[in-house]
Amino acid sequence: LAKAVYNSISHKFEHSCFLVNVREESFSHGGLVKLQNNFLSKIIERNPPNVTNVDEGIIVLKQKLSKKRVLLVLDDVDRLDQLRKLAGGCDWFGLRSRIIITTRDTNCLRAHKVNSIYEVKELNDEEALELFNFNAFKGNIHMDDFFDLATGVIRYAKGIPLALEVLGSDLCSKNKDEWKDALEYYNKYPNQEIQQALKRSYETLEDRMKEVF
Repeated sequence: LAKAVYNSISHKFEHSCFLVNVREESFSHGGLVKLQNNFLSKIIERNPPNVTNVDEGIIVLKQKLSKKRVLLVLDDVDRLDQLRKLAGGCDWFGLRSRIIITTRDTNCLRAHKVNSIYEVKELNDEEALELFNFNAFKGNIHMDDFFDLATGVIRYAKGIPLALEVLGSDLCSKNKDEWKDALEYYNKYPNQEIQQALKRSYETLEDRMKEVF
C-alpha cells in the first residue's frame, strides 16, 4: 500500500525516497548510517556526501533537507531511534513535505508525535487477488486463463501481502504447467523467502502475542 501511494504521488515532490526494510537494515552493522547515506543519495544526485556515523548523518540530513519539498517513505520501522535518526522532526524538511511510515508498533509513532495514524486492515479476497495480479502479471497477461491457479496460490498465501508479492514475482512470466508445478512445490516445501520474513515478523512480536501462534 505504501509503495502504491509513493508511486502515485512521488512526481509531485522535488525529491522522493523510499527506504525499504528499515527494521532489517538497521540490525546490520552500520545499518542506520547506510540508510542515511541511501537517503542522501536520493536527495543529492551529484556528489552526495558520505556520512560515517549516525550523529554526522543527522546534521547533514537536516542541512540538506531543510529547504526541499520531500516525500519520504520509511518502510517497516520498529524502533523510535530509527525515526529520530532518519526523520527527526518537521524542522528537518521543507514546507509541504510528506513522511509516510509503515510499522507494526504504533507506540513508536505516538512517541514520535506523528500527525495521524492509519491502521491498514487485512486484505480481503478481492484485494489479495489484485495485489497478486499486479506482481504476477504486470498487466501483460489476461489473468482469466490463470484464475483457478491464481486462486490456489492466494489460498496458500493466506492473504499475507508479503507472501502474495513474493509468490507473484516468482510466477511472473511462467506458463500454466510451470504454475502447476510451482503450486505443488509450494504446498510440499514452504517458500523460504516467505518463511524467513514471517519468522522475522514473529520475532518482533510481544511475548503475549507470540502465544497466539
